[in-house]
Amino acid sequence: MLSLEIIEGESRGQVYKFEDYSVSVGRAEGNSLRLTDYHLSGQHLSVFLDGESWVVRDLRSTNGSQLRRDKTLTAIASGQNFESTLQTGDELLLGDPDSPVIIRVTLPIAKAIREEDLGDSLIASRSIGDLPGVKTRVNRDPEWAIRVYTALQPLSTRMELGILLEAVINSVFELLPSSTNAAILLRSDSDADRFTLALARKRSDDAGRTMLTIPKAEDDNSPGVRASRAVLRRVLADGAALLTANAAEELDSSESILGGQILSMIAVPLWRGKEITGLIQIDNRRSAGMFEERDLEVALLLGNQASLAIDNASLVSRLQLAEERLRGENTYLKRKQEAITFDNIIGTSAAMKEVLSQLQKVVDTRATVCIAGETGTGKELIASAIHYQSRRKDKMFVAQNCAALPENLLESELFGHVKGAFTSADGDKKGLFEVADEGTLFLDEVGEMSMSLQAKLLRTLQEGTIRPVGATAEKQIDVRIVCATNRDLAAEVEKGNFRQDLYYRLLVFPVRLPPLRERREDIPLLANHFLTRYCQEYSRAIPGFSQETTDALTSYEWPGNIRELENEVQRLVIQGDDGCLLEPNHLSPQLRKVEGTLARISPKKGTLKEMIEQVERWLLTEALRDHDNNKTRTAKTLGITREGLHKKLSKYGM
Repeated sequence: MLSLEIIEGESRGQVYKFEDYSVSVGRAEGNSLRLTDYHLSGQHLSVFLDGESWVVRDLRSTNGSQLRRDKTLTAIASGQNFESTLQTGDELLLGDPDSPVIIRVTLPIAKAIREEDLGDSLIASRSIGDLPGVKTRVNRDPEWAIRVYTALQPLSTRMELGILLEAVINSVFELLPSSTNAAILLRSDSDADRFTLALARKRSDDAGRTMLTIPKAEDDNSPGVRASRAVLRRVLADGAALLTANAAEELDSSESILGGQILSMIAVPLWRGKEITGLIQIDNRRSAGMFEERDLEVALLLGNQASLAIDNASLVSRLQLAEERLRGENTYLKRKQEAITFDNIIGTSAAMKEVLSQLQKVVDTRATVCIAGETGTGKELIASAIHYQSRRKDKMFVAQNCAALPENLLESELFGHVKGAFTSADGDKKGLFEVADEGTLFLDEVGEMSMSLQAKLLRTLQEGTIRPVGATAEKQIDVRIVCATNRDLAAEVEKGNFRQDLYYRLLVFPVRLPPLRERREDIPLLANHFLTRYCQEYSRAIPGFSQETTDALTSYEWPGNIRELENEVQRLVIQGDDGCLLEPNHLSPQLRKVEGTLARISPKKGTLKEMIEQVERWLLTEALRDHDNNKTRTAKTLGITREGLHKKLSKYGM
């Protein structure tokens, strides 16, 4: 006999004993053990015998449940699992963690019920393999055949899963007049071993209509919902529809789906190939009109049609979701990319104005643009702006880093391949040239391309055609090429690492992006742009940079260029405090070194002439120290003549 002793709570000191194999606990009437503590849920948890083990299951209660064993406290609900096995002496802590109801469990010594063996309760079974014979027998009776066809026909027209499941339940009640209750369980997408209740209904007393009897499991007043595990495991093991009788007596080791007294039950698998994807449970809860073997066969036909319909509805749902997601992504990307034009590229320096002025002249031509520049200077951003400011903006802009893939994969990525071209080519694949047809293809780090691929690229530029890997025919394409490199391609040609003919094809219109150190007046603009972006992303309220921080940012050399600046500002936003300016102490070590240098050479206040002379004296001293007082090398480094250096040293008495 199961014993539950209340250790803490309003019913403290009470001991409740149960002969049932399934006990529910909660505030609502109808529970096996009703506890009135305000912080418990209406249906809080259940304790039941599952095969050879006793199990406690939290019924998605509001305040949760915990299990204490040997002073170790663990949550019963963990991820998707809401169950824990029980041992005698375990304590269940329910509701408010600070003042829980505590129940000590004493388990009976009982012979485990074998769920795999339904004993005398199993009247008949029909496997999925029996389906052809079942169809033949039904077709021999024209009246039955018409009735089955009429009941099942609506299933083929329901494409929304929720509506389809209701149609399946309606078909159950139409085909099986003895049925009083029906439920559908579907395999969980996240856990293949878990089946969840999708829909449960009972036949009403008027005109055969049905009404929903199972609210959401999160509802405080919902009954404990779980499948009969004995039946579910047998269906999964045999791949068969089962007809059982006296289910309340034989299957009381598991809670039924609707928690009622079941006199006979049909369980029908839903399947996809050899995989069981769900279960239809059909109950008879009246003494009259027990199910017969013919009902079992009709239910198997229903399961077959429902399986196909549910698969189709699920597929349509996934396709609609994917289409909606793709539509949203396309809209987002289009809006994002349309905003990239020359007008809103950040930069007011003379160097950037010169670059953008050059690009305006070539934007609507077919000329190949080759962008040279150090890593992180924004070459892809410029390439994107060229595309979205041109007449090709309604077509695709596709980018590929030529250094990111090995030669064979890069060739397939750019030119595509046909089925069987190589071992893993199990189908035709479009290359990026074909994807970008009538649009723009941006080839980043083109200087990293192998010589053989350079030859294939040269032919594409000359002929306007591509040949996929393994193909025998060529395809005509119209693609605008924009390429970029951080290498000196002319030097690579001299070394024999880059084809000279391709070099001249790519450098029709060369553009050099200046590094950030050559456009220092743009650094505050870029820094504030990134500050605004990351404050929005991280929900921060940082007003800006202090003047000392701005000076340090502007004076730094930025070897990583804009990308390094962006990373630095992102880190500053994370590290800074809301409502406070970003100070030099927030900067990374290499920038703090620059800030320290600025502090050392900061001249004392005076006239402009006096402050400039102080700075010049400091620079002369540092330059001489760097070159061990060698005046010739010092003058060369400072960009002045030796005589000019002597005049300055004489001026400052150095």
